[in-house]
Parts: sequence; C-alpha cells; structure tokens
Amino acid sequence: QIIEKRGYSSRSEGIRDAIRNYILHYEWMNEVEGQRIGIISLIYDHDQRGLVNSLTDIQHDAMGMIKSSVHVHLDHDNCLEIIMLQGEGQRVKEVAERMMALKGVKHVKLTTISPNTEL
Repeated sequence: QIIEKRGYSSRSEGIRDAIRNYILHYEWMNEVEGQRIGIISLIYDHDQRGLVNSLTDIQHDAMGMIKSSVHVHLDHDNCLEIIMLQGEGQRVKEVAERMMALKGVKHVKLTTISPNTEL
C-alpha cells in the first residue's frame, strides 16, 4: 500500500529508498556532538520479561542527564515513554541506542537540538 501511495514503480525501489533513509538517519545520529538537548520517544511491550527493569537501569545510569520523563499506557500491551535529556551529544545518543537494542522495544526515536540554538 505504501509503495502505491508513494508512487514507486516497484517494491525494490521502495525498499532501496527506505534503506537510504535509514543510512542517512544513522549517519545523522553519528554526527551528534557537543552539548545537546535530546528527546527520546519509545514504544515498548510492557509484558516483555525484564524489559521494564532494563529501561529503568538505563535511565538510572543516565540520571544526571535526564531532566524529565513521561510514561503513558497506550493499550493493554504497549507503553509510550518520552524522556528529555541534556548532556554531551554522544552520551545522549548512547542512551537511545541502548534502549533501541532491547527486546520488546518496538520504536525509538531520538531528536536532538543544541541548547544554544537561537530562535
């Protein structure tokens, strides 16, 4: 359905585009340097054995960087967590990557900005 909606001529063209976007996102994440404000949003299966404890351990390890977090129960199986951090960009990225690697985590998105961004 997405292939048709986006107007790709073939499924392989859509897959190539998705892979290119993934690579660009990965390269962009590797360029996160200096002081950053980061927002990590993640959706996870709260019934996954040990997952909640692992997420809590990661957040405790990053306690000095975490400024705020919000936990939302989406439905019987899924939770949404939004975590705001401030610190060195590579450390912010490491927190997000540790969460991404956990079994039962369905989605993780990291957004960062410089605290010195002029509005």
